[in-house]
Amino acid sequence: MMQKIFQNKFWIPIIIILLVIINWLAAQFHGRIDLTNENRFTLSSATKKVLKKIDEPIKIDIFLKGNYPSGFRQLSASTKDVLKEFKEVAGNKIQYNFISPEENVEGTAITYADTLSAAGFFPINLTSQVKEGQQQQYVYPYAWVYYKDKMQAVEIYKGKTPMISFSELNSAEALLEYNFANAIAKVTATEKPTIGYALGNGEPVGYNTYDFMQNILNKDYRFFTLNINGPKFIPQEFKALVIVKPTVGFTDYQKLKLDQYVMNGGKILLFADRLNAEVDSIQLNNEVTVFDRNLELSDLFFSYGVRINGDLLMDLQCDVLPFNVNGNGQFEFLPWNYFPVMESKENHPINKGLGFVSGKFVNSIDTVEAVGIKKTILLSSSANARTTGSPAIVSSKQNVTAPEDAKFKKSNIATAVLLEGKFTSPFANRVSQAMKDSLAANNMAYLPNCITDNKMIVVSDGDIILNEIIKGNPLPMGVNKYTVGTQREFPFANKTFFQNCLDYLVNENGLSEAKAKDYTPKLLDSTKTKDDKTFWQIINIVLPIGIVLLFAIIFQWLRKRKYAK
Repeated sequence: MMQKIFQNKFWIPIIIILLVIINWLAAQFHGRIDLTNENRFTLSSATKKVLKKIDEPIKIDIFLKGNYPSGFRQLSASTKDVLKEFKEVAGNKIQYNFISPEENVEGTAITYADTLSAAGFFPINLTSQVKEGQQQQYVYPYAWVYYKDKMQAVEIYKGKTPMISFSELNSAEALLEYNFANAIAKVTATEKPTIGYALGNGEPVGYNTYDFMQNILNKDYRFFTLNINGPKFIPQEFKALVIVKPTVGFTDYQKLKLDQYVMNGGKILLFADRLNAEVDSIQLNNEVTVFDRNLELSDLFFSYGVRINGDLLMDLQCDVLPFNVNGNGQFEFLPWNYFPVMESKENHPINKGLGFVSGKFVNSIDTVEAVGIKKTILLSSSANARTTGSPAIVSSKQNVTAPEDAKFKKSNIATAVLLEGKFTSPFANRVSQAMKDSLAANNMAYLPNCITDNKMIVVSDGDIILNEIIKGNPLPMGVNKYTVGTQREFPFANKTFFQNCLDYLVNENGLSEAKAKDYTPKLLDSTKTKDDKTFWQIINIVLPIGIVLLFAIIFQWLRKRKYAK
């Protein structure tokens, strides 16, 4: 029967047609099996949703091409893997290209490295170990995402130190999906969330606000300033209200506006210094008297579950300032304990993969009992910290002598807290008739409790998101102007922290699922590897050759036996 079928010439075109159909079906409908424990090659449903909404091609330039150490070559390969997964969902609407920073921008004599630095994307001065000793090179761990006339930057690696850290590289790999999906979600968004910046209580509006206002708020959101002394209430159109470093105390009417904004579902991002301490006074007078600003915000935020304390955080893990150490005009960089370098436990999507965050004259924060409110510590001190009370005199002479390390015994002193839940108004038992009448005149009723689950972030440092200025030019957030151009220059993660806070409060794209991914490092036992080195060399080199030789001998023996007969 089979012989007749094969003798029939019609079976050849039938098989060809079947093969064409099978190949077409395979091209149109195909599946992939992810066998990794952490689903490394499985995109989250939120990411797929973002990718499926793309209506025009998106171009991505990644600046991780070059002769880098193995860790960054692996990070570059992982970036390519993630973007391949994106193409599986979005097809040709995702286009990516790896570029060496040393290459010239097309049609110019300017390198991409110069373009990146000019745009505020500074390199990591990477130190790696080679046979000849230590090697230093500049790495630009960034990508640019283009869509129509929009561009969004992606920071691929946020190292805490110039040395390569395996754990940080692993964390960077885990965040690749979120970082690229979040950038795509921002550039393709048809409507930007509205953000308000509060004025009326001495908040800064000068060049030291340039970076967060122009490069974040104006770029990614519909941004408006709001003097809370003016309107009778804070508009609910504001998805979030940002309050930065107020210096004038809040009145009961101002606090009522803030409170009712929160009770109606509005979100607050507060960066506040409870104490008056400025570095300019230190440099002019060599000392400053620290005292309470009397912002009158304690009762409001105490009811929400947090209290900013009237003290200053001192930390052995800190930034540096130039000091005249011997009085002859010779300046030397010394650690300044009042400029703590804060870290996170990576216990939330906001601080996952976050590098160090620098602060200036930071207060400590306590969480207090508040029914139904979940508190998450986002930033805290190192394991070698302390607090000092106020009023106090802070002098530059304190850093001429070595700090008394024995006093720096406190650890994980909180400096930034996320609050989530249904907040309770502190005015519940003391709202006056005049306040009620003011609300009623605007068709608003006093709300003693939040109408829905809400969230806010309180940070006990007003300087975290302010930028410094050199010769009239604003620097990026987290850059110490005194270390620019020196070996001590290092970009802290202040900007990333601010962006993450806003993203979590405002954006509702559900990408937190992607950010929650965690890659488990697959590490070899170094001792066992060393002890069993010879054994595995034999297994991998000698055994394959031995098997080939054995088969050759058996084949020759069988061949000789066959033809000998």
